[in-house]
Amino acid sequence: MPTPAIRNALRDRLRAGEVAASMTVRVSRGIEVARLAAAAGFDSIYIDLEHNTLGVDTACQICQAALDVGVTPLVRVPAGSPGLVGRMLDGGALGVIAPHVQSAADAEAVVRLCRFPPRGERGAAGAMPQFGFRPVPPAEANAALDAATFVAVMIETVAALEAVEAIAAVDGVELMMIGTNDLCAELGITGQYDHPSVAAAFARAIAAARAAGKFVGVGGLAGRPDLVARFVAAGARYVSTGTDLGFLAEAAAAKARFVRGLAI
Repeated sequence: MPTPAIRNALRDRLRAGEVAASMTVRVSRGIEVARLAAAAGFDSIYIDLEHNTLGVDTACQICQAALDVGVTPLVRVPAGSPGLVGRMLDGGALGVIAPHVQSAADAEAVVRLCRFPPRGERGAAGAMPQFGFRPVPPAEANAALDAATFVAVMIETVAALEAVEAIAAVDGVELMMIGTNDLCAELGITGQYDHPSVAAAFARAIAAARAAGKFVGVGGLAGRPDLVARFVAAGARYVSTGTDLGFLAEAAAAKARFVRGLAI
């Protein structure tokens, strides 16, 4: 029986030269959010375990639901938690977003956690949700999972920005996502998204990605669609559009404003 194919809709979109849309999951605790993302037309969700209290089990359930509806599930793992990478990948994630990567060496360490030997140090887990828990010979399973797993790293510090060319050149890194909020804080321009240093950071990262055949993502600019459009026009190809909490709060506030504005 042939090894079941693992589709990565996010990678397909990027390799087609198109712009991928992603939704961040921070407050949802049910698998419904994955189906909602699919219905809304997102290519990917990323479950942010760095900035919320979601547990491993819940995150993996959402990942598995996303697999079922063709949305690529990524997980943003907290820095300094290498053991969590393997658990999330074993639980259904098709990739990770690694924060606080400062150098090429840091990026290489993330890649090793995501790849099986000889390329990395990921351990075999047996039956996998990515195959619908069907039995697959280990060598075939490892090769298929390696091919399907997506590795993204955050560029959110001055050190990372200064090393962005070396990070982009790391074999196995596919996307560098600019964490605009944290990068602005590092640059001493917190909240100043129009500052020339922000545009310069995106320009440098996009140039490095192009030279290495990689991609750049836009993070932290959900409230500035004008800047998102500007950086996509410049070459960014992945957009973190906002969080489930942000979408809910914005839509709820709009409905309340509508009712308060009704004539009596």
